[in-house]
Amino acid sequence: MKHTRRQKLILAVSAFILLAACVGGWLLYRRYAPQGQTGDKQITVQVIQLDGDRDSHTYRTDEAYLGAVLTANHLVAGEEGAYGLFITTVDGVAADQSRQQWWCLTKGGEQVNTSADQTPIADGDTFELTLTEGY
Repeated sequence: MKHTRRQKLILAVSAFILLAACVGGWLLYRRYAPQGQTGDKQITVQVIQLDGDRDSHTYRTDEAYLGAVLTANHLVAGEEGAYGLFITTVDGVAADQSRQQWWCLTKGGEQVNTSADQTPIADGDTFELTLTEGY
């Protein structure tokens, strides 16, 4: 199929607009993405099992993001993905995918919408890792 000159121009302008929108979105994300607090801080991570048992871990760190603290202290294991660390094991307990289990990350009871690697931390923060069943 042969394109007319006008169709080629429309395609080129559309491609340019799409590229500009992608670059603009990426720049906005980089500028306004949550940043971790620098310097020494203390955080608490509660591990909550299916039966409701809780285990609390307190860490002093100068890391800016949660994932670095969790892996450095060997609390979690997982798989690196496009969005960072996907937590599959917490405190030696692996989520059973055949039972639709997964580890839910929350902060103060509110679900976190970033991976642990992208979750900024500040002094006094409390996070929960809850073994959850069902997608």
